[in-house]
Amino acid sequence: MHKFLKIVLQIFNYSLFMGVVWYFSLYPAYHQLDENQAMITFTLGHVGKHVQECRRMTQEELLKLAPNMRKPMDCTRERSPITMELQMDGKVIYNKTAPPLGLFKDQGIDIYQNIKVPAGKHHLLVWINDDIKVKGPTYRLEQDISLKPEQHMIIEFNSSAGKFIIK
Repeated sequence: MHKFLKIVLQIFNYSLFMGVVWYFSLYPAYHQLDENQAMITFTLGHVGKHVQECRRMTQEELLKLAPNMRKPMDCTRERSPITMELQMDGKVIYNKTAPPLGLFKDQGIDIYQNIKVPAGKHHLLVWINDDIKVKGPTYRLEQDISLKPEQHMIIEFNSSAGKFIIK
């Protein structure tokens, strides 16, 4: 009789627990976006240009180095910071300057940013600058877009192609 009571209580406890889980999986309803909102995700994985150009070493400089260290070109490892901006209808909705990562400031950066925006027709301008020697954007996309309520649009920068992709 003791074993039967133990099994019945276990079934009751498991049923009660599953009922609580079931209730909270349905109620209260969760909405990530308001009724008339859309989401833009800006994603970027990129390495900035070198801060300084490589220079050819002179013969005298090469002779001062150990034989295993002699290479004709001297290149610094430091990369440029990356500045990015996203504008919608002339208003800046995202702006960031990201310094290069790494001990020698020689690694790229990864950005993943979700931005809630109103649904409807908009004029989009997105640009990045990955070279501190250049004033203004080095890559740019300007386009009219139409967002439906609860739509998710992704703006991705493809480094190998050197252009923005909208999905």
